[in-house]
Amino acid sequence: MIRVEDVLRAYRHGFFPMADSREGTVSWCQPYQRAVVPLDNFRPSRSLRRVIGEERFTIKIDSAFERVIRACSLPRATEEETWLSEEIIEVFLKLHRLGIAHSVESWQDGELAGGLYGISMGGAFFGESMFFFRPDASKVAFAWLVGHLRRKGYLLLDAQIMNPHLQRLGAIEIPHDDYMAQLELALVKKIPFI
Repeated sequence: MIRVEDVLRAYRHGFFPMADSREGTVSWCQPYQRAVVPLDNFRPSRSLRRVIGEERFTIKIDSAFERVIRACSLPRATEEETWLSEEIIEVFLKLHRLGIAHSVESWQDGELAGGLYGISMGGAFFGESMFFFRPDASKVAFAWLVGHLRRKGYLLLDAQIMNPHLQRLGAIEIPHDDYMAQLELALVKKIPFI
């Protein structure tokens, strides 16, 4: 069973948990190249700025954390497996109750439309996963998160492993040593997420 203290120690040392749903195991990952979103350089695409301007979605924080993480655990259309196991979900629910894990949610017409969740430690936010039930909902939540982290003075937005979606959102890859240097600086900060 993963404990809260194991997760916090792992994140401080550049690791994160990932489940293998076929084998029912959890591994600790530390990629050679880390995906991060440079907070100072993030600029939403023109189409995303248009969606944000239309105010289709209302953003909320932590109003439906368990619903967000469970939506993120659903297999994607292109994948049969999920990296989120019940064991990981349970420890993140504990982290949420402790005020360490947070969700950013997009709501439309009173319904949860999309969102993301992650862990906040010091001046670092470790983005875990995102989902959407309606087009653009998770992108709007992500853009809101970046603006929020900037306003609060965060130094690092960790996106873990690069994929085409993260790349379109402005993530870049940096070597592990550079990531650890940024992480060390960020963890010294004392910034409340809310």
